[in-house]
Amino acid sequence: MTAPIVVRIIGAPVACASGVQDTWREVAAWAGRQLAGHFGDSVTVRYFDLFDPDCPPLPEGAQLPLVLVDDTVVSSGGKLSIPAIRRQVEAALAAAHGPA
Repeated sequence: MTAPIVVRIIGAPVACASGVQDTWREVAAWAGRQLAGHFGDSVTVRYFDLFDPDCPPLPEGAQLPLVLVDDTVVSSGGKLSIPAIRRQVEAALAAAHGPA
């Protein structure tokens, strides 16, 4: 069995009038459930707070939230797109399994 495709979502807490919100972590958890429902154990989703010591390095010019699929940038800034992430995961799975 091949290693799972790793989706990394990097965000940061947001301060607002009602306090600090960890919205990107919540969205990443939701995305993880969506992707696990579709791909099962073939995909792993990890969320990193920008200030976590093990946060992967950000590419130059990256904006939050940053989505990486096996180190390929899927999106930088804006909203998370599950269809875009799914397409990249499918491409990574196809590449990992080689031609049929």
